[in-house]
Amino acid sequence: MSSRIEQIIEEIEEYVESCKYQALSTTKIIVNKEEIEELLRELRLKTPDEIKRYQKIISNKDAILADAQAKADNIIEDTKKQVQEMVKESEVMQQAYAQANETINSANQQAQAIIDAATNDANTLRLSAVSYTDEMMANMGQLASNMLEDAAAKYNDFVQALRSSLEVINQNRAELSPQLVRSNEAPVQEEVSAPSYEPDGFDEDEDLDDGFDDFD
Repeated sequence: MSSRIEQIIEEIEEYVESCKYQALSTTKIIVNKEEIEELLRELRLKTPDEIKRYQKIISNKDAILADAQAKADNIIEDTKKQVQEMVKESEVMQQAYAQANETINSANQQAQAIIDAATNDANTLRLSAVSYTDEMMANMGQLASNMLEDAAAKYNDFVQALRSSLEVINQNRAELSPQLVRSNEAPVQEEVSAPSYEPDGFDEDEDLDDGFDDFD
């Protein structure tokens, strides 16, 4: 919106344009003294008011600029504080990350130590179990060997007893044979030889030796 001074100046310009030139001149015009003086008087009266108005605008402008500068300074200060807080938070987060990583590494080391200890214990138990099983099998083998030797000895004693009994029987029959001949006048029967008793497919010396070899 234009000011009154600008309007008066425009009116003066329009008035001058509307005036007629003097005779034989292209630069001089004929003006109405009262009209031009009225316009100039109003211009002089309005000038202080307009100056005050512009001064007020300038003052307001300065106030606006000062307020804007203050707001800008506040924004900058707040931004600086936020940046500082963010930096502090970042440092705190970095420390937290470092502590978290340290805790994780410590936990991993402890877990690995537990796994290693469990693995060593398992290996020790496995070796102990293998050793115990081998010892038990050795004891069982020794027991079986002893049982086989004992059975072989008992079998030999049994065979020897049978042979002794058969020899006694043959001797007794031999003693009775002359008496039977005299009483019955019958020929003396031939002496019955003691049969050699051995289980089918069993050779006393070879099979026992083979049995012992199996348990060596």
